[in-house]
Order: sequence, then structure tokens, then C-alpha cells
Amino acid sequence: MTGAGGGDGGATAIWGRSEQQDFRSRVRGCLLGGALGDALGAGVEFDSLAAIREKCGEEGVTDYVPAYGRRGAVTDDTQMTLFTVDGLIRAHVRRDTGAWHPPTDVHAAYRRWAATQRDWGPDERRADDGWLAREEWLYARRAPGNACLSGLADARMGTLEQPKNPDSKGCGTVMRSAPFGLLVGWEPGLVFQLAVECAAQTHGHPTGCLAAGAFAAIVHTLARGEDLDTAVQRALVQLAARPGHQETTDALKRALGAVRQGMPSPERVAALGEGWTAEEALSIGVYCALVAEDVRHGLLLAVNHSGDSDSTGSVCGNLLGAMHGETSLPPGWVAEIEGRATILELADDFAMEMTQGPALHEPGSASPGWLARYPRA
Repeated sequence: MTGAGGGDGGATAIWGRSEQQDFRSRVRGCLLGGALGDALGAGVEFDSLAAIREKCGEEGVTDYVPAYGRRGAVTDDTQMTLFTVDGLIRAHVRRDTGAWHPPTDVHAAYRRWAATQRDWGPDERRADDGWLAREEWLYARRAPGNACLSGLADARMGTLEQPKNPDSKGCGTVMRSAPFGLLVGWEPGLVFQLAVECAAQTHGHPTGCLAAGAFAAIVHTLARGEDLDTAVQRALVQLAARPGHQETTDALKRALGAVRQGMPSPERVAALGEGWTAEEALSIGVYCALVAEDVRHGLLLAVNHSGDSDSTGSVCGNLLGAMHGETSLPPGWVAEIEGRATILELADDFAMEMTQGPALHEPGSASPGWLARYPRA
């Protein structure tokens, strides 16, 4: 095939020690930052701004609001993001067998996530599932989107030619797509394409797919050390060549325009939408990251609005974390986040695979421990 599944991702990066450390910090920041935004919005996801202020005070959310029986609980946004990472690692490991089709490996990972939404716990008999699918805390239903569930309900993989849920453009594509942008050794166009192809596995509307591609492209530029405005402008260039791009392009341009309209406020966020659709979640997340004084300010702005607060918070957190690294994140929030050990372990595995993969596995041999974590099957 043509597209992301048929290429090799571009030139392999050459990593010195300082570059490896910087990359790991950005990967950790991206995944943890997304989880923080997700958790800050989880307790008010379905509330209006008026209801949020009635519940939390005039300033709205200023700290974790208990959800799912605890502070710092994450939702399907973080769950699916982690399985995106798992699928990308598995794709690189499985390449040793001669098989190279990352959308297939990401789809298999999403199917493992879908099992966490219907099963009581991990099936220890399924050794090929790898370590992430054996994390019991992930077996929790946290308001998953219907399109994600129905798109993964059977084994057929949605493609751009035959997508699942062809009329759906929900934000479930965007909220899970930051990890594609962390493939910093890949060419930007292939990163965009891979995110688009994997979005079609659950949401087939062009806007749902292209918003995911644009988000991945923005994260990709940030993870390479450039600024957010530059990242958005480059994503707009990529979008312009894609049929059906106008909704996503307009949403990003509205985010850029809102920056110039004065001091950030919940009302300016509301003018960008509620975040239930892919382009609105992307627009709100980008706007809040652009105007953020620091990570805390950006995340609170991203969740204090009427709409899909956990998804917009997650997108904003992914961006800020990729931009500034893990040490920029508020330590008090990091300390309480659900699944922190798993998130950090997976982030470090991803960074190690991307920077030192040849030392972990090659066609003729591999670290037994690595294959136990990320089986080639």
C-alpha cells in the first residue's frame, strides 16, 4: 500500500546522550501532561460552565475534582493514548519479522484496549498481549466514545477506503493521537498520514481523520524542539493538500485568531466550540496551549468550559508536555495521577525503542525481556 503503512518512516535519527535525555523528557511530558489534563476534566466532563462554577466556585476547576471514586482518575482518553504507544512499539519490534504495517499493529493495540472495556481483568493465558494489557487498573470503563467501541467491536480494520463509522468526526480520534507525533525520526508527512489512517479505524469522517493527523503533526514539530505557532503553521500547510480539510483548517485558524482577541477566558474558549467533535477539541487544546502562562494555567483554561473537558484538557496537556518536558508539569498533580508508574514505564520504553531499538532487537536476535513485553506475534 501507499501511505504510512508502506514506508519506512524516514531517516533514522542519530542520538547522542543529551538528545536522548531531551527526547525522553518530552515523551514523558507529553504522556503525563495529557493524563493531567484528562484527569482535571474528568470530574466535570458533562457539566456546563455554570454547573462547574456552582460545583467548584467562581474560579471553576482549580484542582482535581474526584471522579470514578478518586482524585486524579483518568478516562478513555489516556487509556487509548497508552495503547497507541504500545501499538507503535510493537510495530517497530515486529518489523524484524519482515512485517511492516504500523496501522495493523496500532489496530491490534486498540482491540486490546477494547477488551479492557468489556472484560473483568486481563487474561493471563494470552501471553501475546504484552505487559500493558495485563495492567489491571486499565480494566475500567471511563465513558468511552460509542464510535471507538463500535469501530473496534469486530476484527475488521477500518481503512481510508473502507472506514468504520464513516459519518463520525468525534474527538475520539484526536485525544489518542499524540504518540504518532513522538515518532521524531519519521518524516512529517508520514506521521500525519499514519495518524489519519489509524483514525479511520473508528471514525471515518474526513474531519475526524484530518484533525488527528494535524494534531500528530503539531506534536511532531514540538517534539523536535520548535515552537507551537510554527507547529500549527506547518500543520496547516499539510492540511491544505488534503481533500475535506476545510473544517479542520478553519478550526485551527480560529484558535490562532482567538489568541489576538485579548486576554484568555472561558468565554474565548466557548467561542471555539465545546470539544465534542475532533476539530473543536483540537482548536480548544491548541488555543489554550498557545496562551498558557505555564502548564497549570493552560490546563485549567482547557477544562473550564461547557463541553468535553477531559478531551480538551488532554490535548492541551499533550502539547504543553511535548513542548516543555516532564519537569514543567505541576508536581502535586503528577503525584496523584492514576497510573503514573505505568505511564512513565511506557514512556521510557517508547523512548528507548525509538533511540536504542537496534540494541534491543534485530532480525536475528533480541532481548528476551523486551520480547516478553512487546511480543512479535
